[in-house]
Amino acid sequence: MQIENKTVDTAGDSSSTHQGYYSSAGWGVSVILCCHNSARRLPETLTHLAAQRVEQGLPWEVVVVDNASSDATSDVARATWPSEAPAPLRVVYEPKPGLSNARRRGVDQARYEIISFVDDDNWVCPDWVQLVVDTMDQHPEVGACGGLIEPVYEVTPPYWMENFVRRYAVGAQGETEGDITSSRGWLWGAGLTMRKSAWQCLANSGFRTLLLGREGAKLSAGEDVEICWALRLAGWRIWYNPRMRMRHFLPAGRLNWTYLRGLYYGFGAADLGLLPYQYALDEDSGGRLRQRLKRVWQMQAVMSLARLLRHGHKLALFPLRKPEGDADILQIDRDLARLLELLRQRGAYNRRIREIQDAPWARLRGGATHTQSHAHSSSRPVAAMNGDND
Repeated sequence: MQIENKTVDTAGDSSSTHQGYYSSAGWGVSVILCCHNSARRLPETLTHLAAQRVEQGLPWEVVVVDNASSDATSDVARATWPSEAPAPLRVVYEPKPGLSNARRRGVDQARYEIISFVDDDNWVCPDWVQLVVDTMDQHPEVGACGGLIEPVYEVTPPYWMENFVRRYAVGAQGETEGDITSSRGWLWGAGLTMRKSAWQCLANSGFRTLLLGREGAKLSAGEDVEICWALRLAGWRIWYNPRMRMRHFLPAGRLNWTYLRGLYYGFGAADLGLLPYQYALDEDSGGRLRQRLKRVWQMQAVMSLARLLRHGHKLALFPLRKPEGDADILQIDRDLARLLELLRQRGAYNRRIREIQDAPWARLRGGATHTQSHAHSSSRPVAAMNGDND
């Protein structure tokens, strides 16, 4: 695929040209940690980043975004980062809560073209920085890449964990290394790596996220899927590299049924925010009457209600009996959240669909690239995305 030359005005400290497009951000890696009350989790995460092995001359940095923390997140980050670390660390503050807000702040402050989002509980492998820059260097058509995530449990996980472990964003994101645009089609937010120029092209053309992302203790979801789908609509490819390995620390407080149910409720609420992207990606079949009818708000309401009713007696007993480990209970939580969010968004439903379908950034790269890159995977229902049924 041929890449167009583009000029993108991004925050940076130097000008460089790389792999056929132009960006005022220097070629290198900015690792961005979006943190909310992360003082206890940060030391281990930063220790792994400080142990990175990179080729001599490769510039990189760590940007810690303190997202409205009420603890000592900023102080801990500065105190933990060793003076002899192979890259500088900066702390920036984002007063507006929400993961999407923190990510925007981090990207704005990043000095380099490759942006790698690492969560405060992610322990990256020693070659992480080198691997992400190599992957993006070798595949200029790729807008975002991700790796293999392994769980680290603080305590012995519950008996049902094996059935739902992928809902915690751990595991493989593809069968083999390569392009997953037309299969899975998106990446988890942990370790999500993208080009700053791609992000800035979207932003400069009016892109604004519909989903806020996780806000404090609120288990909202879907912002990682939204970013990947927006990049796909702009013509970029999505790549999986299993050599990009990280470990995801799962504390005891997340290894319980109540927390998992909260995740599923967040998945359901996010489904509605992702529908406009799914419709845009499914545009090749948009002319069919059935596809058009499915996009009507009233039809979505009927379908959402039907999803709930199919649970039968378990739905009737739902207020009284919620057995731990029962996948149907989780699906009821998700379907209920989807229906309630659909009712809440009734006034904005059609407007959001039009916003994405008519968005100028959805045609930034245009041509055959746009239509061919989504022909197979876009028909997957939104419900399969956040829950990750693959």
